[in-house]
Amino acid sequence: MRVNFYTLGCKVNLNETGALENLFRQAGFTIVGPDEEADVYIINSCTVTNFGDQKSRKWLRRQKRQHPGAVTVLTGCYPQAFPEEAAQCMEADLVCGNGDRHSILGNVQKLLAGHERIVDIKAHEKGERFEELPVERFESHTRAFIKIEDGCNRQCAYCVIPRARGPVRSRSEESILEELHTLAAAGYKEVVLSAISLPSYGQDTGTDLTTLVEKCAQVEGIERIRLGSIDPDMLTDEAIQRLAAVKKLCPQYHLSLQSGCTATLRRMRRVYYRDVVNKLRAAYGGADKVSFTTDCICGFPAETEADFAESCDFLDDVGFLKVHVFPYSRRSGTPAYDFAGQICEREKQARSRTMNARVETIRARVLEGLSGSTDEVLLETPCPPRCSPATPACTCRWWSRPPATPAATSSPCAWANTTASASVPSWSDAINQSQKIRRDTITSDFSMLYRSVLWVCPVCPAAAPALPSRDTPRCLAAWPGPDAIP
Repeated sequence: MRVNFYTLGCKVNLNETGALENLFRQAGFTIVGPDEEADVYIINSCTVTNFGDQKSRKWLRRQKRQHPGAVTVLTGCYPQAFPEEAAQCMEADLVCGNGDRHSILGNVQKLLAGHERIVDIKAHEKGERFEELPVERFESHTRAFIKIEDGCNRQCAYCVIPRARGPVRSRSEESILEELHTLAAAGYKEVVLSAISLPSYGQDTGTDLTTLVEKCAQVEGIERIRLGSIDPDMLTDEAIQRLAAVKKLCPQYHLSLQSGCTATLRRMRRVYYRDVVNKLRAAYGGADKVSFTTDCICGFPAETEADFAESCDFLDDVGFLKVHVFPYSRRSGTPAYDFAGQICEREKQARSRTMNARVETIRARVLEGLSGSTDEVLLETPCPPRCSPATPACTCRWWSRPPATPAATSSPCAWANTTASASVPSWSDAINQSQKIRRDTITSDFSMLYRSVLWVCPVCPAAAPALPSRDTPRCLAAWPGPDAIP
């Protein structure tokens, strides 16, 4: 049996999808890609906005229309937060929430055996424990995501997540470290600690996030640790100093901002300590040593033009590397749903476009400041099992840079955009090895850097899968070795 997974939303959802993939794989199912035929289609939904709910229903309708004989599953935050509405989504053969994920496999097997439609949404309960969902590997990611906490005790005026996720529940340090060792043994070099309320980790178990990060950094084989979204007001001075001292922790923080306007934040029932950014920069030794990303809502009820301008100016002052901008989504069951001063959709969309244009300018300025610097990156390009089907006996373990000529004109990237300071091992090794990449001519999104590096085998004519043309590079028949590559 073949199963197809589709994930919406946050890094926690990615982790939970990875755990479900493991469960189905152990039961004999084959995990297939997004464009492949399957017997089971599962969507792990997100309900932060109305758009997420609509996207989930649209995906289910499409799968049911194209594969009427397949089993379709709707799980995640959407059915948990709005169970009655989700239960009416008849395109889903199984509707279940965020509780008891292990039962999804059994219910799917019942449906495959001919069982009638199942709606199994369990409400969150006071005192419920963290559900262990270990992950051994991820199908489509070179970095691993570890879920360390679930739930949120905050009551932000606009947010439906406490309803979808329940109260704070922390995973034990022993369980986290055990999974981290497993992932390191599987070859993962980078891990993301993800949670619904990351800084809340340990509030119910007597520990804290900073201590956990320090222990994770001691795991051999893990070279990088990243953090999910953090509420700035929960970063204490002590936590900032201790986190900055962890060398394996990537100096990049996603601050859960939501607005840069003090008055708007007050209406949102949130606070934001504006000096957190300066404290983090000081702890790391300068503005160019640490980067920040964030989320920002446009058109929250009663947001004036002056409030919106203040929010844009704050993004500019901080210099965020990336900002996820989205219009306020009115969610039933939240306090903000009944707030006065609701802003029309057209105005919210207009403000979102204005802010997006502003943050792109900010991003370009931040990237320009990185020009000429050298960083370590993890190559994420998929690799072939061997250099070329035409040369099965090739044992080459080194790939070298093609001649410094542009790729085919139809290609979205060319060697004029990116250069490498050294050759890298075979692609099977390169995926999980840090390599220094010289960023001396970056003119666009830094994330494109990974997709811009093109390599050619020095022995066979085969090129990396992303190469637009096999005729572009040349085989270096008399290759002298990696030290001779300029």
